[in-house]
Amino acid sequence: MSQRHPVQNDHIMLITTNIAERVPIFLDHGCAHEAVETLYRIQAMYPFFLYGFVIMPNHCHILMKARAPSSVSKIVGLYKRAVSHNIGRGSIWQPRFYMRIVHAPVQALSYIHQNPVRAHLVEKPEDYSWSSATGKWDISNLYA
Repeated sequence: MSQRHPVQNDHIMLITTNIAERVPIFLDHGCAHEAVETLYRIQAMYPFFLYGFVIMPNHCHILMKARAPSSVSKIVGLYKRAVSHNIGRGSIWQPRFYMRIVHAPVQALSYIHQNPVRAHLVEKPEDYSWSSATGKWDISNLYA
C-alpha cells in the first residue's frame, strides 16, 4: 500500500507505526528484541541513516533518512512484514504508518527517547532497553 507523502528520500523523517488494535505485543521482551534486530537487518539490506528509535509496547518510532533508490515506504513496509514474520504472530500492524519531515531532528530524537518516560515505563530514557537512548544500539550521527 503506497503512502500519501510525496517525499520519500533525502530528508530526516519521523516514522510512527502502530500495532493493530494497539495490542502491547512488544511487552514481550523477545518480540521487542526481534523488532530492534529486524530494524538493523533491513538497514543492512537497504541502507538508510538511522538516527534513533524506540520500540514501545504497541507502536514504534523511527527517526531515519532514506536514500534513493530506496524509499521510506519500501523500508518501513519491509520492516513491518519482517517483524511480523520473525515473531511468528501473523500480521500485527495497522495497514498504514505515519511519517513527517523533521525540521528539528534533535527535538524529534528527544521526543522519541522520552516516549517510555511519558508512558511511565522507566524514569530515564536511557533505562528503556528497546530505545536508541540506551547507547547500546548503533545509530547514525545527526551532525554528520
